[in-house]
Amino acid sequence: MPAVTRNINRSKQRDAIVNYLKTHKTHPTADTIYNDIKIDFPNISLGTVYRNLSLLVELGEIKKISYGAVSEHFDGDISPHNHFICNECGKIFDLKMDNLDFVDSLAGNNFDGRITGHNIYFYGLCKDCLSKEED
Repeated sequence: MPAVTRNINRSKQRDAIVNYLKTHKTHPTADTIYNDIKIDFPNISLGTVYRNLSLLVELGEIKKISYGAVSEHFDGDISPHNHFICNECGKIFDLKMDNLDFVDSLAGNNFDGRITGHNIYFYGLCKDCLSKEED
């Protein structure tokens, strides 16, 4: 999905959210971001964090990861990559793997529109949850 271009004024709070996401690879929720950001911005509201996250997703500066009925998570890495979601603990991991862009062509073979991208989530048990299961 192409980023929206808008003439948006910069803000210290928005920059702090982007910097936080670029340095945290845990794919945090808005609540986690809020709790960590308010250390440096004690007057920031949860609503402000949500509004800025929505704007940053719309502008293409961050990614939103939505799955099931759980909270949305956010990713500062906007490069094309896939995610693994643990069915047990809910943690999200970046997957290092070969490019899957051919999936767009495969999907387009029986579709009368234009495929412009995809999101692929892999599910299972992470290493920590798998080791607990084996105990």
